[in-house]
Amino acid sequence: MKPITRRTCLTQFALAAAGTLPGVLRPFSALAADGEPQPAASEAESAAMFKIAHDLMEKSRVPGLSIAIARHGQLLCEQGFGFADKSKSDPVTRDHLFRIASISKPITAVAIFSLIEKRRLGLDDLIFGSSGLLKFDYGEKYPERVLKITVRHLLNHTCGGWDNSGEIDPMFYRPELAHKELITWTVHEQPLQFEPGAHYSYSNFGFCLLGRVIEKITGQSYADFVRQNILAKCGVTDMRLGGNTLADRAPGEVVYYGQAGSGTNPYDMNITRMDAHGGWIATPGDLVRFAMHVDGFKTTPSLLAADSIKNMTTASTANPHYACGWNVNAVPNWWHTGSLPGTQTILVRTASGLCWAACANTRAQGLNLDEFMWKMVKAVPAWRA
Repeated sequence: MKPITRRTCLTQFALAAAGTLPGVLRPFSALAADGEPQPAASEAESAAMFKIAHDLMEKSRVPGLSIAIARHGQLLCEQGFGFADKSKSDPVTRDHLFRIASISKPITAVAIFSLIEKRRLGLDDLIFGSSGLLKFDYGEKYPERVLKITVRHLLNHTCGGWDNSGEIDPMFYRPELAHKELITWTVHEQPLQFEPGAHYSYSNFGFCLLGRVIEKITGQSYADFVRQNILAKCGVTDMRLGGNTLADRAPGEVVYYGQAGSGTNPYDMNITRMDAHGGWIATPGDLVRFAMHVDGFKTTPSLLAADSIKNMTTASTANPHYACGWNVNAVPNWWHTGSLPGTQTILVRTASGLCWAACANTRAQGLNLDEFMWKMVKAVPAWRA
């Protein structure tokens, strides 16, 4: 598995460090006027980064991998490794699109907060019933607990159930059902185990509901609203919702590979229906551009006001490590991971001004992209200074 030779990959890194490889080092167009140029990786540091990536891919049998790293508003590195399509020996480039799975959740969260800032909805607005945002779109009468669910509960996974750990994650149930049929079935046939607000249960379905809230409030499709009002403002133009089958693969999208013996098929899911919780495809560079516009710093223009970012990244009392669409810690660093058959992803924003993303076109046992990306960043000490 060496579609990109060590010499080729090192040459790309070295040229990028020298600023002579077109498009590899792409500063943010929204870089503040007083932003200082960030340090580039030396040839020796680039070699160390290559070895870290090569070792990970060999150990976990990863066909293709792509990364992007930024610091204080400048994109320092975009690099692909391995195969986008093994059958054609196509190498991964910085422009290849990957399913990002649950990294879709921070994107949806930012979209919701953008509407909150416009006073088109509120964190404590109800979702269902006569006073709810979705009213009776999914039934003439709702269970008592369902009537108590708010926007906040969906954002921080405290709606009371519908989680991804039980026998049926609603978002993987009967892929032939459209959103309306799936939601109607779920709210009436899958009782909530807890009172809303009292218990953390990671819920893909909860973010599916947020997608429908966005559509109800704006009159646009979820994808159109996000692309026009969130992604376009970050300079991201190629992101879109993924297709379900290999034949539905978008131009420039990688091929996904299941792990031997896993019993899972990357092309046996309704990815498009996952839209607001797991349906987007993107490059790591796209993800970094998005995150740098909501990172709470002043290096790039922010999509949200400071108060909104604070609310979005403040953990709930039910889980001190999860806020509204983001994992958080006390540092404070913010991040989210994504995982589906055939893909594994991570997006991180650090308190020191770093931001990075990585995407793989398989979900391998033992593949730790978080540990891997910390190693990649630490290979260039100046980036951690």
